[in-house]
Amino acid sequence: MIIDYNSCYDEEIKDLFVELQEYIVKLDKDGFNILTPDYREKYFNKTMEEIKTSNGKMFLYEENGKIIGLIVGLIREEIFEYDFHAPKRGEITELIVSKNCRAKGYGKMLINSMEKYFETQGCKNITLGVFGYNTHAIEFYGRNDYHMRFMDMTKTIN
Repeated sequence: MIIDYNSCYDEEIKDLFVELQEYIVKLDKDGFNILTPDYREKYFNKTMEEIKTSNGKMFLYEENGKIIGLIVGLIREEIFEYDFHAPKRGEITELIVSKNCRAKGYGKMLINSMEKYFETQGCKNITLGVFGYNTHAIEFYGRNDYHMRFMDMTKTIN
């Protein structure tokens, strides 16, 4: 079941953050992503601060008293410049479902909950970033009507 963030689950949330980072480290063909000893606490604290300062939200997926998934969303205000106009939008910064619980619809339920939250906040658009080597996530977001807008490319040189 989808529930709002509750601090009693902080340790399980940190575990999910670490699980995702370990996965990203394994996928990273360039070897840039790492998992440092202080990652667990620092990433959690950074995420909680972003939620607080950006009218954000964290939803958790709880099953049998255990947190098996989460989604984090932030609100980005309208930007209008001489060459760019972006409406008020939501940004999904994290969507994690524990590796043993994937492909059961939990990610879809989490993303639907965050999309509804963004709608209640007057957002007109949702953005997210996805690691280029994470083909499963790219396919998942595509099936949920997200499309690519930007692409970073890299080249290794001597």
